[in-house]
Amino acid sequence: MIFVKVDDLKPGMRLGKPIYNKNGVLLHERDSKLTMQSIYGVKNFGLIGLYILEPAEPVPPMTEDDIQFERFQTVSVFSIRDDLKLIASGKEPKTLDWLVNIIIKNYGQLDRKINFIQNLRSADDFVFKHSLNVAILVAMISNQLNVPVAVQNRAVKAAIIHDVGYILYGQNELLNVDSELTLEQEQAVQKGTQDLFSSLDIDTDTKRLAIKLHENLKADIEGNRIEIGQDIASDLLFVAHAYDMMTAMKSYKEPTSEIMAIRKLMDYERKYEPEVVNALIKSINILNEGVCVELTNKKKGLVILENPDSIMRPTVLSFDDNTIYDLSHNSTYKEVQILDVMKTMDNRIKMDLDMLNEYIG
Repeated sequence: MIFVKVDDLKPGMRLGKPIYNKNGVLLHERDSKLTMQSIYGVKNFGLIGLYILEPAEPVPPMTEDDIQFERFQTVSVFSIRDDLKLIASGKEPKTLDWLVNIIIKNYGQLDRKINFIQNLRSADDFVFKHSLNVAILVAMISNQLNVPVAVQNRAVKAAIIHDVGYILYGQNELLNVDSELTLEQEQAVQKGTQDLFSSLDIDTDTKRLAIKLHENLKADIEGNRIEIGQDIASDLLFVAHAYDMMTAMKSYKEPTSEIMAIRKLMDYERKYEPEVVNALIKSINILNEGVCVELTNKKKGLVILENPDSIMRPTVLSFDDNTIYDLSHNSTYKEVQILDVMKTMDNRIKMDLDMLNEYIG
């Protein structure tokens, strides 16, 4: 499955993920072929592109958890949109407490890992989908850490409302630019959030958590040290925010793969609390059985055994020669590591048409 920008979509391409309209109604199933009409519809939705199946790629299986997760995202994002717009207009949110409770009920009490499926975003809904995903991640991580219920509730609520300042500032202006936020833009979002919080009837600790996240983001942009290990709820938010932002599709760059995102979180121990990162790894599937990967020796393979003790050291079966690499063995790991997930399932040689025409000419 590959991501194709909206301007590069062509009739006949097969959808890798379903398309819903703004009311959550299913418009196109997976594996359905795009038409010119559906492409125009995608452009009208404001989406930056679609996930497309490659020509010879079968439709990936979806578990019941996957189906429920995408359905939950679709329905819940509209509640967040309505509540954040109410806050931005100086009114009290209507469904915030209900939404916090339903997120915790569905994802804050899980006894298993799930696939964390990223949703397609436009500039119009990026903030709402980001806030929802951060809240879901916070619920799952806090469950792994067995934090008190009150702390979990507060952190999930802070995740939902933390970016309301985008709306006051003008989210389209910020999200349509082709770069990360500048220090001045982050300060504007933080100020907008603080201004909106001043009259909001939500407990002080929840507001403080949301503002603390922006203070950490500001410190990160400035290259200053971020305090970790002092407030578990603050650490939860910062890790969840970072993971979602890295793996989300943006207009100005390709998303970071789940593997690379986790690797970055693990490498920066002074920025991302290791205990929280480990809890994230225990909450979502990263290098589980069935994932196709690229190795540092240029070979491609299939994860056939997950390593629960060390996420980056599973057992991999090479496609080229059926060699089994057990990366849990130090001797093997010294020679071969996981480079990344496979970028494409299509191994055909891609020809440069301009060069080919020049050669023929």
